[in-house]
Amino acid sequence: MEAQKQLVVKSVLDAWNSRIEAADKLFNGLTDEQLQQEIAPGRNRGIYLLGHLTAVHDKMLPLLDFEEQVYPHLDEPFLHKADKTVNTIPSTKELRENWKNINAKLATHFNKLNPTSGFKSTSVSGEDFAKEPHRNRINVVVGRTNHMQYHIGQVALLKK
Repeated sequence: MEAQKQLVVKSVLDAWNSRIEAADKLFNGLTDEQLQQEIAPGRNRGIYLLGHLTAVHDKMLPLLDFEEQVYPHLDEPFLHKADKTVNTIPSTKELRENWKNINAKLATHFNKLNPTSGFKSTSVSGEDFAKEPHRNRINVVVGRTNHMQYHIGQVALLKK
């Protein structure tokens, strides 16, 4: 059973790391001007999606019981509001740095993740976890990996 848990954790984290690498390559390959463009007319801009993904990954820290959020100020403009409805957002440079930093923090925590303790989250009670063991940390990472992939597909439309 232990070997199976390790394999599941490794598989999930390999997928996560692969998507982070693809997102980094994409964001690093786009200019600040390209990130200011809308994905399609009337849709989100690339910078909004960079901020959105950064905020989502930041919220993973407490959700996965790693540490407190680093950038809670990103929640309002990138999670609670739609693009272009907030007057001031961080600069592209700042968001690029936040993105890099938050993913480095997650990687550090993921590298320490013990498969035997890596499943249950403290945000789910022991009773609820017994009834619904799929409500676990690994499932959070799977969901966030899929979420990131979806938005990477959108941002890719900015490439000329």
